Amino acid sequence: MSSNIRISKICQYCGKEFIAKTTVTKFCGDACAKRAYKKRKREEKVMKVNPVEKQQMEYNQSKIKDKEFLSIEETCTLLGASRMTIYRQIKQGNIKAAKLGRRTIIKRSEIDKLFA
Repeated sequence: MSSNIRISKICQYCGKEFIAKTTVTKFCGDACAKRAYKKRKREEKVMKVNPVEKQQMEYNQSKIKDKEFLSIEETCTLLGASRMTIYRQIKQGNIKAAKLGRRTIIKRSEIDKLFA
């Protein structure tokens, strides 16, 4: 036996009003149900990635804080500046740097002097 229940509901995805034939219907049609499913799965994936990314960022920052000498990349991360800004400051003489082969290193105390 089928039921003759007709309930007016609002679609949880698009927000349009529709007539539901069951009490558990959430979406106005198949398209909205599929789109809501894809959105839910996408959000689940994003939620899994965010904690790992945050952990890695915190690990890198704690690693940089312990170092005596920093590379250009580490200095950029620490100061939140671009590579060109760091090179410009070195050229102007605001930051003293040393070359080890092709690598440029900066003493941690030099960076601390900038803000003292």
